[in-house]
Amino acid sequence: MARRLREASDADPVDLRLSLRDLLHLHGEASGAVLLIVMALMSILPIAGAGTVLSLGIFALAWAWLGGRDSLHLPDRLGALQLNETWTRRCLHGLAWTYERAEHWLRPRWTALSHTRTRVWWALWIALMAALIFLPLPLGNVLPGASLMMLGLGWMFRDGLALLLATVTGVAGAGYALSVGHLAFAAWQHLGGWVGF
Repeated sequence: MARRLREASDADPVDLRLSLRDLLHLHGEASGAVLLIVMALMSILPIAGAGTVLSLGIFALAWAWLGGRDSLHLPDRLGALQLNETWTRRCLHGLAWTYERAEHWLRPRWTALSHTRTRVWWALWIALMAALIFLPLPLGNVLPGASLMMLGLGWMFRDGLALLLATVTGVAGAGYALSVGHLAFAAWQHLGGWVGF
């Protein structure tokens, strides 16, 4: 998989622009875990409006997982979300690097955390991370997106340690969102007192 993605990046066409649907096509048979990884990575990229659109797709995937389904039919608007040439190459290299590291570091362990009975928990976690990605916070997509990427990889490799790291990363992302929200509320109160509200 990593080799296929690097070959696609190094093919050097005149204008390399891939959509979410194209990235999934490069994966061949795209499972729910693969779709989660790709959408999570794209949500981290600094593309205006991408996080909002992708968070809705991640919500839909969470609903599918909750129903026991491991696939999702991409809406046209989501599947057509396109990267420019620079971010296409970076995304391809990032995915290739991720899969290369995963093949070395991840393996089946603590498999109880990836048991079918835990799907409900992970579906709710995916929905929570999607909600954090949806919020318009500076750099607020990074930790939730990283959490979802680790979750997808952990589910693919049945690696409970990766799933635990996904949880820790997501908790940090939620803490960051709460901190920024608290600071914004405090600033609003201070401003209100200053103007006499």
